[in-house]
Amino acid sequence: MSFLTRFFDGVQRDLRIFFFLLILLEIYRAAFIWLMSDYMDAGTTPEQIRTALWAGLRLSLKTAGFVTAISFVFVTVLGLNPRFRLALGIFASLIFSTLYMARFPYFRTFNSTYGMEILNGLQDDWWAILVMAVQEYGLLWRLPLALLLTILCIATISRLLLLKTLPLPKIRGKFDMVLFMVLLIVPIGFFCVFVRFGGSLSYANGINWENSAVTSDRFLNECILDDGQALYRTYSMAKYMTDGSVSGVDEKNIAEAVAFISARKNIDSKNLADYLERTATGARIDKPRHIFIILGETFMQWPMLGKYSNLHVADGIKSVAAEKNSYYSRNFMPNSDFTSGSICGVVTGLPDVGVHVNYQPRTYDEPYISAMAPIFHELGYRVDFWYGGAPSWDNISQAVTAQGFDNFYGYPDLHAPKQTVWGAKDEFLFAALESHLAAEPPTVHLIMTTSNHPPYNLNLAQEGCDAEKLLFEVKRLPNVPDAETLATELGHYWYMDKVVTNFIRAVEKKFPDSLFVVTGDHAVRCDPNTHPTIFEHQSVPFVLHGAGIDKNILPPDVVGEHISIVPTLVELIAPENFKYHSIAPSLFESDGVAFNSAAFLTEKIVGEIGSDTVELLPHVASADLDSVNLSAERETATKVISAMRTVAWWILNRGLNF
Repeated sequence: MSFLTRFFDGVQRDLRIFFFLLILLEIYRAAFIWLMSDYMDAGTTPEQIRTALWAGLRLSLKTAGFVTAISFVFVTVLGLNPRFRLALGIFASLIFSTLYMARFPYFRTFNSTYGMEILNGLQDDWWAILVMAVQEYGLLWRLPLALLLTILCIATISRLLLLKTLPLPKIRGKFDMVLFMVLLIVPIGFFCVFVRFGGSLSYANGINWENSAVTSDRFLNECILDDGQALYRTYSMAKYMTDGSVSGVDEKNIAEAVAFISARKNIDSKNLADYLERTATGARIDKPRHIFIILGETFMQWPMLGKYSNLHVADGIKSVAAEKNSYYSRNFMPNSDFTSGSICGVVTGLPDVGVHVNYQPRTYDEPYISAMAPIFHELGYRVDFWYGGAPSWDNISQAVTAQGFDNFYGYPDLHAPKQTVWGAKDEFLFAALESHLAAEPPTVHLIMTTSNHPPYNLNLAQEGCDAEKLLFEVKRLPNVPDAETLATELGHYWYMDKVVTNFIRAVEKKFPDSLFVVTGDHAVRCDPNTHPTIFEHQSVPFVLHGAGIDKNILPPDVVGEHISIVPTLVELIAPENFKYHSIAPSLFESDGVAFNSAAFLTEKIVGEIGSDTVELLPHVASADLDSVNLSAERETATKVISAMRTVAWWILNRGLNF
């Protein structure tokens, strides 16, 4: 077979692979929209669905084209065995079918298609993730179904590739040869460009993941991305972050950024430490014996809101917040959408800039300038970390000890049975901590709970939760696609809330001079319905409780985030003129902006970073949205976010000198 004959035959067979994959991705997209239609907005029209399907089809040209290009280069051009084309089609079908089946639990968990959580999972405990996938997310039936879909794809692809192709036209002489090659190569070139730009011959008129949100329905906009494009989006975002291109980071303006957030003005220095130094104004309460910073796993704030009071899953923390020696702010954000990112935020004082701090080489050289442990050491405290899971999880024990923590206590130190692959029940974690207190010197304890995490396998009735009543109340909530699953998740939230509350009550009886901070590592994973507000999806509570605390210790609903916890505690207990370093101000000098990788919050609004989407905070809902200057709110937030992220990124990647 001549090269031209093989080439002409191969182009036709490649086109079959291309159109098969394109149609497959569109079928999966349409089926997903249909099966998950509860996540669509109530006002979404059929026209918007058609718009999403059309935009998705155009975007999937890129995905199908990428796979087809491999066959074109290696088989059609270079002459590799045609079986490689079939194997490639089978492999692509297996990948897309598996990703399609996994997308259902992923979307229900994170309210989006594949995103940055994937990268965090790659650093996580793979065995634990596997067990969780089996117990919680139906791996044992989803995987066979994906294989069945793949078998159907194999049968179709095999049949398509066995069909005869059009024969090579008879070519007489060099002129016919040149004419034929032009008529063949030019259309192929146009086709490649058309596919590359998503149904257009130019970038300006094309479509890509960055501009694919063409409807007003967030769910449909996510569905426009096929799984290949969603993974490419994740790769691109990770690359942007590594390159310092995360939203807000502007390394060229590091001097302006650090000057903007500096508590000290008119400084002439090229060292960030000089700008980040803060001076305590003097102790506001007596120095506590013990300080407890509790990061509750998925301790989202929405169950504490009045509209969900009938669920009674947050009664414990609400009762603590209601006491006269407590302060509670609803305007609070986690540092990250995932656990280790939030832990690292509290430990290092650095906001999330898309860099996995727990795997950053600088983390193991010495504590960062804003790290919490050295600050509390200067105040006379030992600093310990308590976690109900394995110390090896996400490199966390090595990271926190490298950042100056004196001790790390994990699952092996609890001498308790494992409840899940992630670790022991929260009650064993807090029991072990409580038993340590009598013999301990003044200590700051950073505590990470584990029980409110899939796989959800607690015997809720045995723990005292009225699961039937909870399920009844969950079923009364609007737009809940799976009431049984949500009730189970909220039952585990109830358990965590109970254990944390009982611990606070028990410890303050023994050590009445203790101080407690209760918040959540993140809110993402458990939403009240298919259309959560940004506030419900993102916010976590901030409860400050203990001797010397009252309702007026801070302004009402002060705006804050994880990285403002440590400076706030310092300003509570440190003597006058005590020097420390922090990127974020304390809550006593709040800049009025809180943020993480995905969203920001001010005194009046909450919004998505990277989009124009904003919402009025639920507790200021009586105000007229039109009376709020949204552009001013967003402009203020953008300046603060950009400055803090730029400084944090510089510290992580360059150090202190600039």
